[in-house]
Amino acid sequence: MYRILAINPGSTSTKIALFEDENPVFVENIKHSPEEVSHFEHYYEQYHFRANVIHKVLGEKGVDEKELSAVVGRGGPFKPLESGTYLVNERMKKDVLEGNVQAEHISNIGCLLASDIAEPLGIPAYIVDPVSVDEFDDVARVSGHPEIPRKSLAHALNVKMVAKKFAKEQGKKYEDLNLVVAHIGGGITISSHRKGKMIDVNNANDEGPFSPQRCGTLPITGLAKLCYSGKYSEKEMKAQLIKKGGLFALLGTDNMLEVKRRMDDGDSEAEFYARAMAYQIAKSIGAYSAVLDGDVDAILITGGVSYNKWFTDWIEQKVRFIAPVYVFPGEDEMEALVLGVLRVMRGEEEVKEYT
Repeated sequence: MYRILAINPGSTSTKIALFEDENPVFVENIKHSPEEVSHFEHYYEQYHFRANVIHKVLGEKGVDEKELSAVVGRGGPFKPLESGTYLVNERMKKDVLEGNVQAEHISNIGCLLASDIAEPLGIPAYIVDPVSVDEFDDVARVSGHPEIPRKSLAHALNVKMVAKKFAKEQGKKYEDLNLVVAHIGGGITISSHRKGKMIDVNNANDEGPFSPQRCGTLPITGLAKLCYSGKYSEKEMKAQLIKKGGLFALLGTDNMLEVKRRMDDGDSEAEFYARAMAYQIAKSIGAYSAVLDGDVDAILITGGVSYNKWFTDWIEQKVRFIAPVYVFPGEDEMEALVLGVLRVMRGEEEVKEYT
């Protein structure tokens, strides 16, 4: 039996979970007040603080760290990487600490936190399917401007797990299927998977359908005009696009339960904008089906928003002519992290080296 500790740092919390093989022993979401984290200038500077909190919580729960088999952390927007499970090494930690990554994001310190616990114990530390998984066909990198290439930054951890879970349920291998996977959460990514490779996906911060918080693809000349209007600073503009866009900008809420409540109360505006989001998601699923030449074995819908069956039903009505639709509500990143480690430790998959 393998005892594996999974760590997933978020902006104001650190989620940890202890698993015995595939079975969760506990999951704990450690909250951090704004005062605790606001004085850190860079995300990577928080890792000592967060590591100490993790040790404290494990002690309170009576966990003997010496009994751990491995520790796994969330992987962030590192340099472009193949899908898989990576051993945390000095080069990976150095890149995070020196900012040699595609974006500064709290998920980058997952490898530091995993190593902080694992190294003194002499056990391995891993990351699994980081945000920067890049299996693009070269044609997918091309945008309409040479200085702004498309990048593969996506919800790879959950998307890959769901694709493999679906394949196993069907008695098939992920490597034998063509899939379109729609991750619908605060951000939305739609991805094309051809025979085990995620060959195209939209970056939720840059393009694609609008979401509860993000604007998605915008009319480009209108965006340029707004950026130079003097109404917003660069920081404020980014917030408008990534945190205060989408349903939040249109309806004043990013909560789908609130949207449904308004709809049930007869709010036609709430229904109109919710249908518009489903419309854009369906349209993107169609586009990413074209990437696969229409040869799609299944369409998979996942992410937090997919708990709302009324919403996924709207999407299914528009795309079921392409392929059967299957819904996997939520996103269990802790399970995904542990399963990646188990595949390596059981010899089912080769561990990858970060170089």
